Amino acid sequence: MPFKYNKLFALLVMKGLNGTDLRGMTGISAPTMAKLSKGEPVNTRVLAKICKALECNVEDIMEYIPDQED
Repeated sequence: MPFKYNKLFALLVMKGLNGTDLRGMTGISAPTMAKLSKGEPVNTRVLAKICKALECNVEDIMEYIPDQED
């Protein structure tokens, strides 16, 4: 998957939060958190909720890494 959310999880650690805290702050579901941890696509509304809750921009929580051509 070309999207990576490592920045999100690093930001959570920096703020002393975990996935459960983020779910409580945003109302996103456990399956959506699982998608984020696997780098799977999520709805832009989810990203907006996260950015609002963490007071950050989307580039602070995700990055695009193109798939390598075989």
